[in-house]
Amino acid sequence: MYSAQVVKVGIAELDIVKVPNLIRTSGLGSCVGAVIYDLQNGLAGLVHVMLPDSTLAKTGMINEAKYADTAIVVLIEQLLKKGAQRRHLKAKIAGGAQMFQFASSNDLMRIGPRNVEAVKHELKKNGIPLIAEDVGGNNGRTIEFNPETGVLQIRTVNRGIMEL
Repeated sequence: MYSAQVVKVGIAELDIVKVPNLIRTSGLGSCVGAVIYDLQNGLAGLVHVMLPDSTLAKTGMINEAKYADTAIVVLIEQLLKKGAQRRHLKAKIAGGAQMFQFASSNDLMRIGPRNVEAVKHELKKNGIPLIAEDVGGNNGRTIEFNPETGVLQIRTVNRGIMEL
């Protein structure tokens, strides 16, 4: 009997799983966890986005999984290489919390909301429908996605477990 494995995705990383495996990321504060999946082919990819825009990078070599504008495109490409069909792709996202309260309304401090905006923009630009989201607030989240059922389980310290 084959048992499902849980593939863990770290901060500024991405990975892909096939049924029956699950995929999980922890520590989503202002970061956004974006899951893009193809239920017909039993595939799902997850990226843990830290920042909205790769033009903020100081060096030539960038970690594409770190930034919304590069991570979404790379995740789509990898899913297609593994056999996902573009027309079946859908997305669910979680995270983007405002973890600290700032007195100033400085936009640079609004990393969570900016990450959410950037991820949504990239999904739209790439024609991927956003099916569900749990974003904002001020709680950290752990998310786990099942490519067989399409359920995204979200754990938060204050709110317990919910499913999208």
